[in-house]
Amino acid sequence: MNDAAQGSVAALRELERRYAMPTYPRAPVEFVRGEGATLWDADGRAYVDLFSGLSVHNAGNCHPRIVAAISEQAATLGGTSNLFYSQPAMELTERLVESSLGGRAFLCNSGAEANECAIKLVRRHAHRRGIDRPEIVVLDQAFHGRTLAALAATPRLAREDLFGPLPAGFVPVPRDDPEALTAAIGADTAAVMLEPIQGESGVHPIADDVLIAAREACGQAGALLVFDEIQTGMGRTGTLWAHEQGPVAPDVMTAAKALGGGLPVGACVTAPVVGEGLTLGEHGSTFAGGPICARAALAALDVIADPAVLANVGERETQLRDQLGSDPAVAGIRGRGLMIGIALAAGVDAGAVAAEALARGVVVNAPNPETIRLLPPLTIDAADLGEGLARLRGALDAAG
Repeated sequence: MNDAAQGSVAALRELERRYAMPTYPRAPVEFVRGEGATLWDADGRAYVDLFSGLSVHNAGNCHPRIVAAISEQAATLGGTSNLFYSQPAMELTERLVESSLGGRAFLCNSGAEANECAIKLVRRHAHRRGIDRPEIVVLDQAFHGRTLAALAATPRLAREDLFGPLPAGFVPVPRDDPEALTAAIGADTAAVMLEPIQGESGVHPIADDVLIAAREACGQAGALLVFDEIQTGMGRTGTLWAHEQGPVAPDVMTAAKALGGGLPVGACVTAPVVGEGLTLGEHGSTFAGGPICARAALAALDVIADPAVLANVGERETQLRDQLGSDPAVAGIRGRGLMIGIALAAGVDAGAVAAEALARGVVVNAPNPETIRLLPPLTIDAADLGEGLARLRGALDAAG
């Protein structure tokens, strides 16, 4: 990094120190440009992007079709509020519903908002069934967001000492125990809420027997099954939605991250069994479904739903497993498609690996000290992925 780039990062650090709440441990790099699977810093140095901005840029950085959609809409109309019709918003609800559960959709601005909507919806559904104090069963190690209700549904982060009193009504169970999950579902259960593959805990797929137990128990209790597909959706696992590869389908699905093609878009989608979901006056959002973001989401869906892109996910997963599986610093590889958690051998620290990888020009993530998480763009080709993995292997060797 040259003196100018160092100065830029130093100036940004000073602005952060003085003005920003210190909520993120930022790496000392400022990315200023991106294209496909490549990012450039302020010094002009290129990096292989194996993180996609936390699974936001599934179509790659600055995909031309998404850029064109945003630019055209921004030059036409930015928005007029949800008190009037907007063609991009209505078309986006159609695309989401027809590509997934077949019921209704509510558009919002983030994954946390999508999960908040799902929580309100399943509680409202439970009240219609005569349940006064509905409960939602959630899995240990889950992550559903940082608003208060979503946080309460995230057992390991639900800190009463910091943010309490948190909303009540969430029942955590182990993520790998179908019997415990079944036992937790009773007359007051509104829903079971889970991620098909847990992301923030280090990429842990939920076993089929747990998913089947959740589906069967919800059916018997009249409860709803909610899949948080915020990270697993939009092609990340090789199908547009992860549940397409699983043994069961949910009644409610939440989506965000890559849905907006880089812009803030979230959605809560239902199956027909839920009915209309939330109705007039029961929910809303000022910016949700704005035409610029909706156009970006429609373009992102066009790109990611391409069968060639989805096929590439499986091919690149095979390449990734082949290239990293024999590394002595790798104890195992978890996940599906291009949502990968690399379990590190004893004594290898993920934070040190991620820092060394960044120094070698590849962007990865360490969600915990034992795991490297990879979320490459779904459009990445064999050459770019190979180069990124070679640099990561160098970082693994150095850290090991």
